[in-house]
Amino acid sequence: MPHVLVTGLLHPSGCALLDAADEMTVTYIPDVSEESLAAEIGNAEAVLLRTQPMTESTVNKASRLRIVSRHGVGYDAVDVDALNARGIALAVCGDVNSTAVAEHAAMMILAATKRALRGDNATRTGSWDWRNNLESRDLRGQNLLVAGYGRIGRHIAAMMAGFGMAVRAYDPYLMKAGWPEGDVAGFETLEEGLGWADVISFSLPHKGKPLIGDDEIALMKDGAVLVNTARGGIIDEAALINALKNGKIGAAGLDVFKSEPLPEGHPFGAFDQVLLSPHIAGLTRESAERMAVSSAENILNFFAGTLDHALIVNREEIDVPLQT
Repeated sequence: MPHVLVTGLLHPSGCALLDAADEMTVTYIPDVSEESLAAEIGNAEAVLLRTQPMTESTVNKASRLRIVSRHGVGYDAVDVDALNARGIALAVCGDVNSTAVAEHAAMMILAATKRALRGDNATRTGSWDWRNNLESRDLRGQNLLVAGYGRIGRHIAAMMAGFGMAVRAYDPYLMKAGWPEGDVAGFETLEEGLGWADVISFSLPHKGKPLIGDDEIALMKDGAVLVNTARGGIIDEAALINALKNGKIGAAGLDVFKSEPLPEGHPFGAFDQVLLSPHIAGLTRESAERMAVSSAENILNFFAGTLDHALIVNREEIDVPLQT
């Protein structure tokens, strides 16, 4: 009888699927610390993992574990090599939140370009004459570079094209594998795109070192707008802070950070041209339910031998049940 460990709060729709499963037991842990996960993982054959890390030391305590099902699509905090060493599958959700992330990015592009925070503050504090500074900009006719042209990037491109922006993209993987059909052309190099863009939206995975630093910012137009709803660390935060101070970067929208939660007193909090959010781009009421259902279904399907192998991140490294 498989035992499932659910770490962190799960939408009731996901709980209902697991609770209704025959010959399966479930333990729910509201806490999202790795310590609480490690304390219970020894009895689990499946873990539904929310946001906490899963390091090698925790994996080594999992003597019965067969599958980890991520509540989402990212797995940066999971030691995949440790899972591979023990033959444990790592599954992710399918396309459950790409539109939510794209909508959040679109909101940030609008808010940053229109200087929404400054306008709000001016109205609340009686600084009505701020409007005469003409800091707000039209989107129509501006150039948008979408860095990362997967599902999320394509949604962003379509949304912002509706505002009359000229949209191009940068995606080194797709440039090699084959550029998708459509009106959005790709740049061969990031440097070309940075010099062309008025607004840059990031939807790329983090490769271990910043994609954007002082040298890349120097290539951008004066007053460029940056929006990051992808991963913290893609933009060198010290370089961005300096560029905001000297006006090279006009405004920004940031949903992800190198250290999360954002430390108290972080310099980003001092900029009223920077919109901040707590890594919630993909976490709407609707997407939370979709993620809960999908991550629960991955566990049920794994034990039934019907899990879509395309959702198993490390399928090439381990033996997984045959699909029936």
